[in-house]
Amino acid sequence: MLTTVLKPSEGTGIVNGYDIVKQPSLVRRSIGVVPQEFTADEDLTGWENIMMMAGLYGIPKDVANERGKELLELVELTNAANRKVETYSGGMRRRLEIAMSLISRPKILFLDEPTIGLDAQTRVSIWKYILELKKEQGMTIFVTTHYLEEADNYADRIAIIDHGKIVAIGSPKELKDKIGGDIISLSTSNNELAQQYIKVVEGVKELKVMDGMIRVKVERGEEIAPKIMEELIKKGIKVGKLYITEPTLDEVYMEYTGRKMRDQEAGEGEMFALRRTLRRARG
Repeated sequence: MLTTVLKPSEGTGIVNGYDIVKQPSLVRRSIGVVPQEFTADEDLTGWENIMMMAGLYGIPKDVANERGKELLELVELTNAANRKVETYSGGMRRRLEIAMSLISRPKILFLDEPTIGLDAQTRVSIWKYILELKKEQGMTIFVTTHYLEEADNYADRIAIIDHGKIVAIGSPKELKDKIGGDIISLSTSNNELAQQYIKVVEGVKELKVMDGMIRVKVERGEEIAPKIMEELIKKGIKVGKLYITEPTLDEVYMEYTGRKMRDQEAGEGEMFALRRTLRRARG
């Protein structure tokens, strides 16, 4: 909705000072969008794709040429500029998409799963470009990602969205501090019965079963874990795996949604809407 691809069912939003319902054209002119799916034309070269995007925004040719060269250098695609996109690797295509989104010098950049499907080395490379944009151009960047370690490492603020609603928001540290304490995860020969005995152990704050593991929230895991083990062994319940962890963003996500992060794919309908948005950018 913030990129004007979808209209809100009610209410509105302000992006760069513009109303997304009343001033969608002005919103589109002030933002850049890197969708999850690749949008670059495979039959064109990298340079031609960037120039095509410049044309959509009505950027004068001389200005577009100058910016295009700068952007290709930024994303390290200068040597591949005149190659057809169909010859690009996944990482090269993603970097080209970023360059295309920046040709209009947007104030705000939206990136939808910018590193999904990429190898670890390429993911690090993509984030290098994103952080450079933030530092050098003072750009506001919105990122959607299922890689919670990326959100933890790179985001200033994180919003956890569940079924279309924001259920938690804050810095990575703030979100993890809200959970607090330790998490004891264990598997047993009878999880249902084990829960009854674990509940009465002093120091246990909360417990739930997820993916076949009993997850116990405590203040000090090293003190409580032996007590839990002792109680279960006394009751004849065998303990399989047991480990203690500090809260991570995965823990935060599970705390607020009751499940692990699930993979999602952008729908074809959203992609077509995004392409229409890009074509309307001049309007």
